[in-house]
Amino acid sequence: MSQQVQFQCTPEQAKDDAYLRNRIKNELELGDIPFEFKWRRRSIDARKRQLKLNCSFNVYMNGEAVEALGAFVPTNVKDAKSIAIVGSGPAGLFAALRALELGLKPVIYERGKDVRSRRRDLATLNKACIVNPESNYCFGEGGAGTYSDGKLYTRSKKRGDVKRALEWFVQFGATEDILVDAHPHIGTNKLPQIIVAMRELILECGGEVHFNSKVTDIAADQGKVTGLEINGNEFVKFDHVVLATGHSARDIFELLTNKGWRLEAKAFALGVRVEHPQDLIDKIQYHGRLNDEFVPPASYSLVAQVKGRGVYSFCMCPGGIVAPCATAQEEVVTNGWSPSKRNNPYSNSGIVVSVSPTDFKGRENDPMVCLDFQKSVEKKCWEAGGSTQKVPAQRLIDFLDGKVSKNLPNTSYQPGLVSADLNKVLPAFISDSLRGAFKEFGQKMNGFITNDAVLHAPESRTSSPVQIPRNEFLQHPDVKGLFPCAEGAGYAGGIISAAIDGMKCVDQINAELNT
Repeated sequence: MSQQVQFQCTPEQAKDDAYLRNRIKNELELGDIPFEFKWRRRSIDARKRQLKLNCSFNVYMNGEAVEALGAFVPTNVKDAKSIAIVGSGPAGLFAALRALELGLKPVIYERGKDVRSRRRDLATLNKACIVNPESNYCFGEGGAGTYSDGKLYTRSKKRGDVKRALEWFVQFGATEDILVDAHPHIGTNKLPQIIVAMRELILECGGEVHFNSKVTDIAADQGKVTGLEINGNEFVKFDHVVLATGHSARDIFELLTNKGWRLEAKAFALGVRVEHPQDLIDKIQYHGRLNDEFVPPASYSLVAQVKGRGVYSFCMCPGGIVAPCATAQEEVVTNGWSPSKRNNPYSNSGIVVSVSPTDFKGRENDPMVCLDFQKSVEKKCWEAGGSTQKVPAQRLIDFLDGKVSKNLPNTSYQPGLVSADLNKVLPAFISDSLRGAFKEFGQKMNGFITNDAVLHAPESRTSSPVQIPRNEFLQHPDVKGLFPCAEGAGYAGGIISAAIDGMKCVDQINAELNT
């Protein structure tokens, strides 16, 4: 049985296998016992001027075999029982992969395009400011994560499921570093080929993947799902549907509302995306040291309470890009992503304010109240940006002082910026909370408050503002056989948690079929 060993060392020592081998030998007092070792966990400790790496290893002695990746063993499901999966984001794809393991045939319906075709629509969005409502940063093969970063960090406590999800990513092309790093990341440049590999296996094993196939109706009879309408003109029979549509599929919420099926308003968060020079963040976090071959571009995680309201950093992207993530023409939405090397000159992060249904007196019980608020902010920012995909923007100190910036720094946001006073563009409780939080963040990170930082508004798609309820069997309480899943239903908050929820839904379907 392997032993575990933990210690700290410098970033330079952590890259030196000879040093690590000798250190492990001494830490475990192995003497002449032959051994092999494998990274288990690593993270940077930058609390002191001398940076350290927290290192954890599994150590295998006396010829013991080094632990291998958990096996993913699909079956041929061409003639097996079919289940419908709506959406090909991480929840949908991992639901399909789990179905292959269990001998079920996954049939995926994706409203958007495959990853290669989708890339052309993103180019049009960035350069011509034209939004394709079915193919954009949120909709298409792989979901929002494919072209908006691929961070794999999760707070999920189900470590076994997390490990399995990460191992599947490795088996489809990710590096084993994601099994080790405290905040694993694949990168937008590498995710597409991983997604394609997953799709190709699903097809090879007898599953189906249908692009440009928008679910326009969900049929039910006597409280049970009977099938799906696709693109308004095709009906396909199913009695099990995994609804994994993502947090921006607003038409699904409208569909369920029109059918009288229950929805609930859900708290979410909204704010801005702040962009700094990456060198500045490195100097702050690494006590003057810039990232190099031994340390990655620095990140940060910030939290504040402003008059009882939470404000926090969200989806922090070192060496990243701010991207236009609208899903309709008359709205502006920002998000961030990083390539695998995180080597762009800017860092960016959402700085967002908690929003609750109780903020809207008289509408607390309206399932659409937070969604309507989200829509209103995105529309107002679109108007403030000149009714294009340009975003209203402001230098950070100017925002704190309530002054329109006379000019704006360079930005990674390709459609461009329009100078505006975000205190007037954003709702007062959002801008007031942001000002208070930024002042606290400046105390925690000396140098964070600078006019070299620019705020892009809004960061609004942090999570779904609507929850689709489900019972203890993971099914909608009004519709047996309908499995609301992951971010779009309000049960996940990122790639890994969405993937895990997709697998859970298929496990429940399998249990039901075998009862």
